[in-house]
Amino acid sequence: MTDKYAVIGNPIGHTKSPLIQGMFAQATGRDIDYTAILGPLGEFAKTVDAFRASGGRGMNVTAPFKLDAFAYATDLSERARLAGAVNAMKFEGERVFAENFDGVGLLRDVTHNLGCPLAGKRVLLLGAGGAARGALLPFLEQKPAQLVIANRTVDKAQALASELAGHGPVSGGGYAELAGQQFDVVFNATSASLRAELPPVPATVFAEGCLAYELAYGKGLTPFLRLAQNAGVRRLADGVGMLAEQAAEAFAWWRGVRPDTRAVISHLTVPLV
Repeated sequence: MTDKYAVIGNPIGHTKSPLIQGMFAQATGRDIDYTAILGPLGEFAKTVDAFRASGGRGMNVTAPFKLDAFAYATDLSERARLAGAVNAMKFEGERVFAENFDGVGLLRDVTHNLGCPLAGKRVLLLGAGGAARGALLPFLEQKPAQLVIANRTVDKAQALASELAGHGPVSGGGYAELAGQQFDVVFNATSASLRAELPPVPATVFAEGCLAYELAYGKGLTPFLRLAQNAGVRRLADGVGMLAEQAAEAFAWWRGVRPDTRAVISHLTVPLV
């Protein structure tokens, strides 16, 4: 029988996951059936129960269900626990194993695909939501010189930094505190780009040779990337590589083989213009 997998979200029509996982399956010679499921709001557990009953082996989880998946899981990985959110599940009998591959996927894109190691770097992370939470532990494991979290709600950034303080040099604060500081890598993990808006970050944060990374993908030159470009930043990237790499992590977790991501990244890349 063909093994069944799916991605669940609401809305879900925009998802690239069936395309990506289908390309991975073809490249690795794995026979899987991967579909997109529109999960009714308030019925996450019921929907997943039905998928498992039909023979489902695993799921990717996207907005707005990452916290529902966290609560649904029986076995949380350390990454998922620290992130407070789940983006992949694996079903084995009554057990639901849960992972968060967002941060490790982002890290692999930056270090492996873009050739930008974070060790010894000054790193700025804009935003303190789910995407930021998933990235913090993988970032700190790379031993940056400094990791600063900036957020509109200052208390949220400070609380997040305090939670991870034992893992490395991390601090949190507001955007106003960024004046006079410069960073080697700046990540935009806010939702501003989804609304074609700019987070209130000063253009002076970009150090010479800086990498500006937009976690949103397929949006072209977002207001954040345009700000960086106008500030003289030449190294610009969006989240398409992160999308592919976290998907590859989930595929490897399910199937025991990690697919090459280059073809998927090439297929999905939109010019930053």
